[in-house]
Amino acid sequence: MEKGWKAKLELEFAKQGEKTLLVKRKQFGPLTVQRPFYPEGGVCHVYVLHPPGGIVGGDQLHFSIHARENAHTLITTPAAGKFYRSSGKQATQQVNINVDNHAMLEWLPQETIIYDGANVVSTVNIELAPQARFIGWEILSLGRPASGEGFDCGMAQMNWQIYCAHRPLFLERLQLDANAFSGRWGLNGLSACGTLFATPVSEKGLEAVRDLIGDSAGRGVTQIEDMLICRAIDSRSDKLRSFFEQVWKIVREDTLERTMCPPRIWAT
Repeated sequence: MEKGWKAKLELEFAKQGEKTLLVKRKQFGPLTVQRPFYPEGGVCHVYVLHPPGGIVGGDQLHFSIHARENAHTLITTPAAGKFYRSSGKQATQQVNINVDNHAMLEWLPQETIIYDGANVVSTVNIELAPQARFIGWEILSLGRPASGEGFDCGMAQMNWQIYCAHRPLFLERLQLDANAFSGRWGLNGLSACGTLFATPVSEKGLEAVRDLIGDSAGRGVTQIEDMLICRAIDSRSDKLRSFFEQVWKIVREDTLERTMCPPRIWAT
């Protein structure tokens, strides 16, 4: 019987001298972080760990992340996340991110595998100050195509809510089920989908992403005010991930004025 873990992780980052430091870490249950890495000077790279290795029905995970003024942090995960098949109970994950003026935060978890029969609600709430800078993505893989598994039952509801100075910039509720997975109006049987957000992005940055996409199928980009939104679907999550990394390279230089510096854990 699915009983479920309850876990919370609270992180706060502040710039002290030339470095961004993890100045507050509070955890409850099976969520933690490794020690910060600094592969590009003062930018703080942090890996979020979920020791059980996957999320089952009844699990409740809650993240609270705050980047103070002038801080710059990149947050990722050491491996793909997994939402396993549920016997009925719902698994929930909530991520609350606050980015202060002149702070920069990159939320770049590795892909999330949603197993056939999973029951998931995931919500990401982003609150940006007027002069904040943010890049984030969500990469989903439905079923396990390498094993011949599709997404014939179950439900995944993925919510994104992005605000600037408490004013809504982007609100979305994406519900994925068997019909959305197989329907021509949905994923048309393709197992991987994802969205990348970046703000602020200039017209030049937008055009660079459009040039990257060209006539490629299953790729698209738009802009709401100065926030870029890039979407993609693919038959393989590794191809989608590779595409998003190319987009990240473009928008990182435009939004954060920094060259691409992939976390070392991505190469393992």
